[in-house]
Formats: sequence, C-alpha cells, structure tokens
Amino acid sequence: MSRGTTTTGTVRRAIGAGSDFANHCMELLSPLGPVLARRMFGGFGLYVDGLFLAIISRDELYLKADAVSQSRYLDAGCEPFRYTKTGKDGRQEVSSLNYFRPPEDTLESPALMLPWGRLAMESALRSVNAKPKARTAKKSAGTTAAPSTDRKEKPVKAAAPMVRRSPGAGRTARKKDAG
Repeated sequence: MSRGTTTTGTVRRAIGAGSDFANHCMELLSPLGPVLARRMFGGFGLYVDGLFLAIISRDELYLKADAVSQSRYLDAGCEPFRYTKTGKDGRQEVSSLNYFRPPEDTLESPALMLPWGRLAMESALRSVNAKPKARTAKKSAGTTAAPSTDRKEKPVKAAAPMVRRSPGAGRTARKKDAG
C-alpha cells in the first residue's frame, strides 16, 4: 500500500491536506472499479483499475479526455485543466492538458458521475491501447541509399568449465588460542 492512503473496500482513502475532496471524488468514481489516489504536484492523481483517470488540483476534479471525447466536454460547457508555466524565453504562459472539469451536478452522486467517469475511462483505455508508432530507419545525411540491413553477428564464447570445490576451500583456518 502506498504512503498516504488507507484501504476501505474498493477505495483507498487519501490522507492529509486536501484529502476530504479527494475522498469524495474517489467515492464518486468507485462504481467504475477500485480507486487509488496518489499525491501529485500539490494535488492528487486518481487511478481506477490501474488506469490514470483524473486530476485533482486546487479542490477541482478534472477527468481525462482525448480527441474522441473532447467534444462532449466542450458541448457540456466543461472547462479544461489549465496551468501556468515558464516558457523558454522566461515569460509565463498558460498551458492546458486533455483533462476537463465534469458538469457541476455530477459532483452530487456516483450515479450522476458514472457516464462522465465512463467517458474518462474510455479515453484512458484508448490512450493505453494506442499502438506505438512504427519506427522508420533513418537515412544518413546526404545519401539516398536504403539503410543497411546486414548485421554482424558476435562470436559466441564457450562457457568456462565448472570447477567443484570443497566447502572449506579458499578459507583460512582459524587458530584456537590455547589458554
């Protein structure tokens, strides 16, 4: 069990500052499966069945979205998760992640949160199951030839023969003091 959580049924309760809201959000998402809260950047990350599903920042819940589900959040008037970061030029800029606040009424009960939780779960599953991009061979600068597929095989070294030693071999004998 991770530090800062206790187990109660399918929910690992968060402990410490900000944990009351985190525990409430965990209860809201518990119909989806076992919920775990982990501390992150002054807030919490919520996992359901091992999938990263939500962020809690400044006592606001943000559910995972992707290109498929983002329009549902925007149509419902949900706000994206935004944060301020320092750019390469030293100026402050606002960035956002693909996490959105669910509609306010969904924070009242697990039944109202369930469709939005499922939407976040689907986004998390699509993210995990996305196939990695196929790697293409890089061409050397200035050449148009295809990369070589010839590989040199390393010579196989023969294993050293096993040497059996007696249990006391290599140890120095202790001398007993005659007293």
